[in-house]
Amino acid sequence: MLVRFILTVMRVLGVSNEAEMVACFLGGELSSERFGGDIRSRLVACGQTEELITRPDLSDAGANAARRALLAATRGYGEDRELFENFPARVTWTRAVLSAAEVAQVRYMNYSYWVELSGGSRRPADAAGRVRAGVRAFDVPNERFVKAARALTRGERFSPLILVGEGHERLVCLEGHLRLTAYALAGFPADVECLVGTAPAMGRWAQ
Repeated sequence: MLVRFILTVMRVLGVSNEAEMVACFLGGELSSERFGGDIRSRLVACGQTEELITRPDLSDAGANAARRALLAATRGYGEDRELFENFPARVTWTRAVLSAAEVAQVRYMNYSYWVELSGGSRRPADAAGRVRAGVRAFDVPNERFVKAARALTRGERFSPLILVGEGHERLVCLEGHLRLTAYALAGFPADVECLVGTAPAMGRWAQ
């Protein structure tokens, strides 16, 4: 069997941290039709405005703690549950730019919808092919992917993807699946800015 290896040419922009990841994650989900409403409701309940997410001050320890608590409440971050079940407590975060070829190798998380959309491969290129063919995962419409891909081809810039793995190879998408699918539908037209989290124990989550 022929195995193809992609040479890692990831360009590291600098060191990141948990606070930036949490802010980036919440920023991505705030605009989500599925998750945005819950985030807004919880912001109101704790007396915060959307600016906690849309204008994050990473030097403000109190604001960082509030965002972390919000991600814990909405997605189980730091509590070993829901999306973050088996997610390691200690992760090294970096800001990086991935080439189009590297982004094409990123896999979806091991979640039933993304497995179904990609035909079992968890590869965004396979999902894009099925979307073009009119295949729906669990009968969920694909229009959001098509809309995002059109925005990308018009020159719109997306927020960074959040990717994780044991190292910089075999990365799995933690946040940004819609955007990742849009890149695939558009043919991976450019390099992509990402936050990349690595940990020796990440394999328990990024299967």
